[in-house]
Amino acid sequence: MIQRTLSSTFIEVSDIFPVILLTGMRQVGKSTLLEMLKTAGRKYVSLDSFDDRTLAKNNPALFIQRYEPPVMIDEIQYAPELFTAIKIHVDKNRQNGQFWLTGSQKFSLMKGIQESLAGRVAILEMLGFSFRETIDKANEVKPFLEMIKNLKSENDNTEEWTLKQMYQTIFNGSFPQMIVNKGKGRDVFFKSYLQTYIERDVRDYHGITNNLKFYNFVRSVAVRTGNLLNYSDLSRDVEIDVRTTKTWLDILERSGLIRLLYPYHLNLTKRIIKTPKIYFMDTGLCAYLAGMESPETLEAGYLTGSILETYAFIQIYMSYLHNGKEPGIYFYRDADQKEIDFLIEQNGMIFPVEVKKNASPTMNDAKNFAILKKLKKPIGQGTVLCLRNSSLPLAENVTAIPMWNVA
Repeated sequence: MIQRTLSSTFIEVSDIFPVILLTGMRQVGKSTLLEMLKTAGRKYVSLDSFDDRTLAKNNPALFIQRYEPPVMIDEIQYAPELFTAIKIHVDKNRQNGQFWLTGSQKFSLMKGIQESLAGRVAILEMLGFSFRETIDKANEVKPFLEMIKNLKSENDNTEEWTLKQMYQTIFNGSFPQMIVNKGKGRDVFFKSYLQTYIERDVRDYHGITNNLKFYNFVRSVAVRTGNLLNYSDLSRDVEIDVRTTKTWLDILERSGLIRLLYPYHLNLTKRIIKTPKIYFMDTGLCAYLAGMESPETLEAGYLTGSILETYAFIQIYMSYLHNGKEPGIYFYRDADQKEIDFLIEQNGMIFPVEVKKNASPTMNDAKNFAILKKLKKPIGQGTVLCLRNSSLPLAENVTAIPMWNVA
C-alpha cells in the first residue's frame, strides 16, 4: 500500500474536530486512505448504495442510530440531509473524530456544511499521487516554499530523470490505478472514468442530459490547460452560450477536475475579476482528452509546454493541500503582456516561479522576475523549475531546481 502525505495531517485533524470531510475527485484514493487509517470499531457505509442513501435522505436520525459513530460515510454529497442529524449527535456527544466523511463535490457540500456544521468540521482536500509518494517518500512532501529552502546546491538532487521519464509520468497522471498499474489499461480506465463521471455526477447530480456535448466541452477545456480562459472561444467551440459555459466550468471545478488560477494584484478585489488561467488537475486525464496517444506524442506536440506547467501547478498545489494548508498562489501578467507562471504569497512576501522545459537554464529564464519590483513588496526566493538533475544557483536570489525535487 502506497503511503500518502495526507495521512498524518488527517490524523492530527481528527484529534481536534468531531467531523472531518475529505473531498477530491473520484478515484483519487479518499476511501482507501481512510480505510488505511481507521481502527477497529469504526463502521463504514457508502451512499453509493441506494438503500443506505434512501435511508440517509428520508430518515437521517435513524441512519445515525444504525451507523453509530465512530463511522466513515462515503460520498456524503448524495445525502446532505445528514448534516443536521450529525450536528445534533455531535452537540450531544462532544468527542473528536466521530464522523469521517468523504465527498467528490466539495463546493456543493459547502452550503450544508456552513449551515449545519460550522465550527464542528474540518475540511481537507485530496489530489492524486505526488511524485514523492510514488517513490515511497510521502513523509518528505512539505509545502513548496519550505521544500525549496533546502534545495540550493549541486548536491541536493534526489532523483535523476530523463525527458522521456518526465513525460511518461505526466502521460500516466496521478490516479492511484494508473500509478499501481504503471499506466497499463490507460485508455480503458479514462474512458470508464469519464463515462461514470458524466452519467452519475453530471447527469444524475447536476441534471445535464446532453452527455455528448458535455464530453466535448470537457475535451475543449483539456486542450486549454495552462492557458488564459476565454469564455467566448470555449462557448463557440462547443456551440453553447457563455452562461452555460460558466455553469459547466463551475461543475468541473466543484468536481475537482479543474482549478482556476487568478492573476496577482495588490487590490484584492481585482484578483477575482481579471481573466483566470485554467488547469486540469490530472495530466493523464488531460492528455487522454486531448487525444495524446503516447508520451512521445505529448512531449513533441502542441501541449508540451502547457502540460508541463500544469504538472508543476498540480505538484505545488498538492504540496500544500496534503499538508492541510491552502496555498496563496497566483500568476502574474501586466499590460505589457509580461508574465510569470506562478507567484506564491506568504507572510507578506511574494515568491516567483517559472516553469521551463529546459535542462540548461540561465538567468534569462527568470528575466521577468525583475518587473515585480514595481509592486513595492518584499520579493522572496525565485525559482526556475526545469529538467536539470540537480539544483543550480542562477543569481543571489534565484535558483534552478529539478521539477521532481519539489513534487
